[in-house]
Amino acid sequence: VAISSRALFDLEDSHRVYTEKGVDAYCQYQIENEDKVLEQGVAFSLVNKLLNLNKLEPTKDRVEIILLSRNSADTGLRIFHSIRHYDLDITRAAFSAGESPFPYVMPFGADLFLTTDADDVGKALDAGIAAATILPGAAGVDANDQLRIAFDGDAVIFSDEGEKIYQENGLKAFNENEIRAAGEPLSGGPFKGFLSALHRIQAAFPPESSPIRTALFTSRGAPAHERVIRTLRAWGIRIDEAVFLGGKEKSEFLRAFEADIFFDDQHRHCDLTKDHVPTGHVPHGVINEK
Repeated sequence: VAISSRALFDLEDSHRVYTEKGVDAYCQYQIENEDKVLEQGVAFSLVNKLLNLNKLEPTKDRVEIILLSRNSADTGLRIFHSIRHYDLDITRAAFSAGESPFPYVMPFGADLFLTTDADDVGKALDAGIAAATILPGAAGVDANDQLRIAFDGDAVIFSDEGEKIYQENGLKAFNENEIRAAGEPLSGGPFKGFLSALHRIQAAFPPESSPIRTALFTSRGAPAHERVIRTLRAWGIRIDEAVFLGGKEKSEFLRAFEADIFFDDQHRHCDLTKDHVPTGHVPHGVINEK
């Protein structure tokens, strides 16, 4: 997992200095405060739980976190001091001194890229890498030792083929198509590979004692549920929980699940969930072409 420093730590004060006073003032600010530990960011709990998986014998060294930062190596000392303070096992990093660090995502072999920069997320998705824009809002809390990751369905785990029908012809046409195609697996979306990687780790544990729990929270309802279930079965990928909301708002359900992060392609859903659980916007599919 490649993650930006602004997703891992709360760098809003530093960023404000940069936007209001410029690069030189920012550099000076970071150097003057390099021994001051940064507060945890929105995705900190997620990263901590991912790294904790390596402490479990069946998954030893299966997870790596790579830090990507627009800081220079000089101004980035504060970030590594904070990593050491929180005892995070992060050893690889790229400091790009103001340039986009995206070009290093592929050489590092990341299965997932999390950042606050929407442009870099778009580039990653175009390159076939699962990626999301981490939104400001609720930070993760360690209410549960288990890593809990929640996904929307269409245009995230699955392709947006169903969403296109819904947008063009409405709910009735969408449901009719899903009934006709119930036995035909959906094509994979940008997060299929990441979900598969999680599944491989889960497979090392009995289902009742897995350190990872995944969930699908989709606006679909019956009768459009069957194709989703049959698709996951055809892929050989396990989803622990599936919640078919039939159009209901997702926030309370995600809070009940205690999600460490939720991925959705629609801004309107993300805007409603980000103050309840850490949320990543996936700018993929027909909804994001408008």
